[in-house]
Amino acid sequence: MDQTVVFLTIVGMCAVTYIPRALPMLALASRSLPDVAIRWLSFIPTAVLSALLLPSLLVHDASLNLSLGNVFLWAGIPAFVLAVCTRSFFGTVALGMAIVAGSRYFFT
Repeated sequence: MDQTVVFLTIVGMCAVTYIPRALPMLALASRSLPDVAIRWLSFIPTAVLSALLLPSLLVHDASLNLSLGNVFLWAGIPAFVLAVCTRSFFGTVALGMAIVAGSRYFFT
């Protein structure tokens, strides 16, 4: 592939990534949002993370896996409880990783 095509592809990818992020920032920089909008926007990170994580916990080999052998699902349950109780991101990740590592070490 020609170097010009690679460069133009990178520039184009930067533009389509940056513009959708910059336009709302520029449009809303001098305005304040209503409390309802701020509250609604606060749920977006949780919803996106859940949408990315849930398929990894429940689906294995293109099928739903709710068996006792699904280590990730069983590690996700106490991690979810810890997340709700403490609101600690790093604590939740550490607990989930520790449970997965421990269950793989002791049970497989």
